Amino acid sequence: MESRSAQEIEASTENLLNDLKAVVEDGEELLKSGAEHLGDRGRAAREKLAAALEVAKETRRKLQMQATAGAKATDRIIREYPYQSIGIAFGLGLLIGILVNRR
Repeated sequence: MESRSAQEIEASTENLLNDLKAVVEDGEELLKSGAEHLGDRGRAAREKLAAALEVAKETRRKLQMQATAGAKATDRIIREYPYQSIGIAFGLGLLIGILVNRR
């Protein structure tokens, strides 16, 4: 049960990383395509966009490393303590079920 939740979180994180990658690629393409037709203000905006894209790339790289490390740690813990993991997942599911039925 718990590993399925970890897989869903990993899939969501992977989707976020893919979206961030697409934004960075689109921004880079935009920078390349409009470079010839810019005035001074356009060049300043282009430099700001380039800086923002670099920050986005670094953020994406860090998020990817954290997501991978988190997924590996979760998998390792579940494999080391399978019965405890099942018990915790069952307890959380029971608690959530009780809270949902109270309303």
